[in-house]
Amino acid sequence: HSRGPCPNSSPGPSVADELTGARSRRAAAAPLGPSEQSITTAGGRVPRAVRVRAARVWTVSLWSVVVDDAELRSRVSQLRGEGKSPKQIARALGVAPSIVAPLVRAAAAQARASAGPPPVVGCWVSAGWSRGIAVDPSRGWVDTAPSTEGAEELAGGLVSVLVARRHRWDRVSVCGYLVDVYCLGVKNASGPDIKTEVALSRFVPEYYAAYPAGGQDAPIDLAADIVFGAVGYARSLGFEPHPDFAQSAGHLGAWTGSSAITFGRNGKPFYQSGPYDNPHKIIETLESTVGPSPAYDYLVANRM
Repeated sequence: HSRGPCPNSSPGPSVADELTGARSRRAAAAPLGPSEQSITTAGGRVPRAVRVRAARVWTVSLWSVVVDDAELRSRVSQLRGEGKSPKQIARALGVAPSIVAPLVRAAAAQARASAGPPPVVGCWVSAGWSRGIAVDPSRGWVDTAPSTEGAEELAGGLVSVLVARRHRWDRVSVCGYLVDVYCLGVKNASGPDIKTEVALSRFVPEYYAAYPAGGQDAPIDLAADIVFGAVGYARSLGFEPHPDFAQSAGHLGAWTGSSAITFGRNGKPFYQSGPYDNPHKIIETLESTVGPSPAYDYLVANRM
């Protein structure tokens, strides 16, 4: 979490502040001409000629800062792209490392933004993910778990999705999503969590241990369609995704918003209560958005 500035603190100097200060200090240290020195020492006051000269120096200095700031950013980005360290860049440009450091960080942030999300290291969905929902066959997505009698009831329309992206050369960033494809959308989300690849290899089977057929490898577009598509379907029924979904959604990458999946069990909302649900409130919401049963189906473990 980022921290805001302390109430009584002032913001730190910008690059322009640093450069302006350096130039004004050099201007102040510059020797005056003989006539200026004699006039100054004679009366003890700075004469008008000297004040005009200082004003001109200050105006030129400010204009130089604007130009130099843009040029400096460009040069820093260029040298950083050549693999030079911040200290090497500072030496090459003849400026203080404290001026270069924030520009290096800004260049890195801009490069990350333009490069898009890091590459996908692995993507998985729970086997049996397609039970009860209709999927466009032209997409070629495969469900490795055969549909057997009673399997749909065991799965309950719940699909687990896991996405791992490269974090550093020896680390991965992992996000997980528990998705109700029949009604509620994203019921839970986790991450990004940073793991080694060895830890990830142990985590994947643990993550899918509750599913009879475990997990299966999946393309990232299938994962995005399941998650984002279910979020859109749930919103049409009046349900928002889990609050933690906002910080993990980026791991799924870009999505066009046109789903190849028809959500709901056999095309109709089906609510199956979970341990942390408020069944009465959920059914009230369904009544208001789609109308009374049989416009939707539900299965509640205990009487409300």
